[in-house]
Amino acid sequence: MTLQDITHDNTSRTLETERGVLHYHEAGDGPPLLLLHGSGPGVSGWSNYQGNLPIFAQHFRTLILDFPGFGKSYSCDSNPMMAALPAVLDFLDGMDLGPVPVVGNSMGGSIAARLAAGHPERVKRLVTIGGVGSPVYSATPPEGIKLLVQFVEDPTRERLVAWMESMVYDKSILTPEFVESRWQTASDPVALSDVRKLFNAATLAAMRGSNGAATVSQVEMLTRIQAPTLITFGRDDRVTPLDSSILPMRMIPNCELHVFPHCGHWAMIERKAEFESTVLAYLLRDVEH
Repeated sequence: MTLQDITHDNTSRTLETERGVLHYHEAGDGPPLLLLHGSGPGVSGWSNYQGNLPIFAQHFRTLILDFPGFGKSYSCDSNPMMAALPAVLDFLDGMDLGPVPVVGNSMGGSIAARLAAGHPERVKRLVTIGGVGSPVYSATPPEGIKLLVQFVEDPTRERLVAWMESMVYDKSILTPEFVESRWQTASDPVALSDVRKLFNAATLAAMRGSNGAATVSQVEMLTRIQAPTLITFGRDDRVTPLDSSILPMRMIPNCELHVFPHCGHWAMIERKAEFESTVLAYLLRDVEH
């Protein structure tokens, strides 16, 4: 497959598992690389990483998984966050993958960290884009999560745009085509039902009740990550604020931190070239040429 052949349909694949059908995208040759997407209305593996897939596919057999409740994978009976890690393990088993480098955005970063902590033999290197840690100075719940809940409670196009604007530093990247694509998937009744299981009024209440403080189990989980880890943050992230990086930077034994300026929560989209350069340099330390 040439780089010109990398389209949604040409890379679309499915894997049958005992829990249901998992959908993923695959492109490239070489050692495997797993990309895990974030959460939110209309989110999928393709929506997060379609722009990065051609670059990663030049170096890796790149696999982009849709979590249960997102994209074209099976729907969830409960909170999609609870279904995500078992689905990743099913995927690794079903694809017969050994230790792999894993890149995760937001929810995907959280799941990737839990995978690395609980199953260290599965993860060769770990890269996160937000999604790990707990805010030290910033108010909780963060603006992006509050706007997300407002959308799922009353899913209008205007509320979707307000949420999308909270995800980026530069609103000019939210082109009419980008917004329309996200609206088409975000307004699907099945997709909305799954997202509501994850983001709702109870979610906000729990975040307020904890005051954003990390639990003992969260800290302990970070200390168990053995894989070399690169955590990346947008300096202007309004979903997982930059001060959330302090805890994982200190607690993960072999950890590096990269901060992208003029960047919100979607570093792989908003700072595409810098993100790809930074992450590829980190991942290719393990690849022989």
